[in-house]
Amino acid sequence: MAQSCFDIAVAGHFSVDTLVLPTRKMPFNVLGGATAYTSFTAKQLDASAAIISKVGANFPQAYLWWLEQEGINITTITKDPQLSTTAFELTYTKDLNERTLKLKSKGNPLTLQDIPQDFHAKAVHLAPIANEISFEVAEELKKVADILSIDPQGLLRSFDEEGNVSTNNLIDNNIFSLVNIYKSSQNELYALTGKSELKAAIRTVHDVGIETVIITNGAKGALLSIEGTQYNIVAYPPEVLVDPTGAGDVFIGGFLTEYIRQKDLMWCACVGSAAASFVVEGIGPTYLGKKDQIYQRAQTICENYIKQ
Repeated sequence: MAQSCFDIAVAGHFSVDTLVLPTRKMPFNVLGGATAYTSFTAKQLDASAAIISKVGANFPQAYLWWLEQEGINITTITKDPQLSTTAFELTYTKDLNERTLKLKSKGNPLTLQDIPQDFHAKAVHLAPIANEISFEVAEELKKVADILSIDPQGLLRSFDEEGNVSTNNLIDNNIFSLVNIYKSSQNELYALTGKSELKAAIRTVHDVGIETVIITNGAKGALLSIEGTQYNIVAYPPEVLVDPTGAGDVFIGGFLTEYIRQKDLMWCACVGSAAASFVVEGIGPTYLGKKDQIYQRAQTICENYIKQ
């Protein structure tokens, strides 16, 4: 491997997503998974990025070429023709506010052997989408990272025989003792903690020892909680809403990239929100805006917060 030390590394599976959008007559296949959205965002902001993942025979070679062309290190991706690649169908409502997930295929979990030797990253983001990251893998990744963050969405998912997705909280909670930064949606936070009130749910996460908690809430923006002090981060209104998939993953990509540069946490969150406002203007992770454009929107978000 030409480079073994990275700014951002994302661990988790890709998905071959089939998007069913109300604005398109036919389903649309695109590269998906938090690994894709988060790493693309880091690169867009001039951070070096790597992905720790495994894919199977049905993972298009064109996607690997795309990742490589974007400057993302793919030598840490294991490709095994005997395995399946995780794939989801995402069906959105007419207003794009809700979606239904269906698992079409599921990749094998990551193992300790999938973590390269002599590997290091300033920040490693745990981004499971279908139960592929165990405590043992997270513990090993903690050793090679200065900062460990997590989005537990894929650990909260259960699948029936038809691939229908439901939410559970049957997680090995020890994994959170490793984490510095937590990010999830509000509904996922409630499912994880068993709480129905936002402040109580956030406090439950902090009580594990996690310093920074980020709760994304779509067009309503995000909430940043730093050791219990909370800040509302507004969402920048996109010019057009095409596909909301991956907005939260882009948010954490922007946040972490600025975080490792020791920027103010409010600024990190504003960059995350700004980056998320671009990705929803295109389909899949195909449009993220330019770096200067992201920073311009981030500045507007921060200025609006100060005026509140």
